[in-house]
Amino acid sequence: MNLDSAAAPLEVDALLDDPATRIIVCCGSGGVGKTTTAAALGVRAAERGRKVVVLTIDPARRLAQSMGIDSLDNTPRQVKGVEGPGELHAMMLDMKRTFDEIVEAHADGERARSILENPFYQSLSAGFAGTQEYMAMEKLGQLRSRDEWDLIVVDTPPSRSALDFLDAPKRLGSFLDGKFIKLLMAPAKMGGRAGMKFLNVGMSMMTGTLGKLLGGQFLQDVQTFIAAMDTMFGGFRTRADATYRLLQAPGTAFLVVAAPERDALREAAYFVQRLAAEGMPLAGLVLNRVHGSGASRLSAERARAAAENLEEGGIVDQEAGNGLPGTATPLAGSSPETAAGAPETVSDSTEKSTSASSPTPDPDTPSVTTVEQLTAGLLRLHAERMQVLAREQRTRDRFTALHPEVAVVEVAALPGDVHDLTGLRTIGDRLAAGRTSRPGRTA
Repeated sequence: MNLDSAAAPLEVDALLDDPATRIIVCCGSGGVGKTTTAAALGVRAAERGRKVVVLTIDPARRLAQSMGIDSLDNTPRQVKGVEGPGELHAMMLDMKRTFDEIVEAHADGERARSILENPFYQSLSAGFAGTQEYMAMEKLGQLRSRDEWDLIVVDTPPSRSALDFLDAPKRLGSFLDGKFIKLLMAPAKMGGRAGMKFLNVGMSMMTGTLGKLLGGQFLQDVQTFIAAMDTMFGGFRTRADATYRLLQAPGTAFLVVAAPERDALREAAYFVQRLAAEGMPLAGLVLNRVHGSGASRLSAERARAAAENLEEGGIVDQEAGNGLPGTATPLAGSSPETAAGAPETVSDSTEKSTSASSPTPDPDTPSVTTVEQLTAGLLRLHAERMQVLAREQRTRDRFTALHPEVAVVEVAALPGDVHDLTGLRTIGDRLAAGRTSRPGRTA
């Protein structure tokens, strides 16, 4: 492994312009800027000529606000103000509404109504573990099958476990194929007298026990739900498998978004490994909110030493001869007469300053002490910034050393939050022009 070689650059514009790229999935741990990155990519792709839809799962509604939309829902809405030949649409996943749409599309009117009104279904569709991730997969599959957009940008759900949405089809399949579900479905599948005999003997024992634990009404709701959903279970698995294969297809590109922090990059490394294991096409890493400095040649150590000298008078209160022969070093903001004044002049001015008849000093004229303190404070702030830069560089170098094959783009931090299309364009510009980190380089 060559630590002196630069990480491969991530060419964002080439990725967005490629007509073969149909899906971009932004994934990463929480709080690293996935939603903003997804929105910025959508704006940039639209303004470069593509018809784009951005699907977000972020309930904070920041995407809607930044795009000038009052609210987002389960229907794509066109974003106004896009400058360019393309179009931009945005939507926010409504987990329950997506589930309802599946039921309505794959069940007749009476059965659909029975399912939608079932209390167990209402609980399942609103908050069952993994439902949000699965519905995100369903919605992605729906959008892609409509073939209405050139590019779909997906902002994946925030989750404690990396890439939960990839596990959603498997979890749903395990749930539907589980022994408990099969046991509850058995009477309906057996039918006739055999089914009734099974129900009267085996099921009565089981339902009696479970009824005490879960409540008889709850168990009945579950059985009713499963009986109504029986014909749809295979469709869930089939669509989930199809979407999973779609994510592995060449037209899909995953972008791992991370901040230049140890925990975020550790999570990003796990994402990279998991995507490789699942055979998912990884486009690269977006290293978000990277700090910089316009005075990087002044190291933290030199800045701190200069601040200490100022505070201790090591630079200001020099003896005659430390500057030019026979003179004292002039101070910033002081007149030549004051800088070269004799001791008796200083004493005289001190008496005048303490005299009741002396004029009030001009408050707009900074004192020597104020200038020293301000300069020392700025130097210490610079030293702290350089320490942050050095720490970020170490974390970047560690990641790129472990994953030299991953293309990386660094996005410089903005001074504030993004609230509008202008801010999203700025992020897009920085994504396209971002620099790549170089292992071994120091800030």
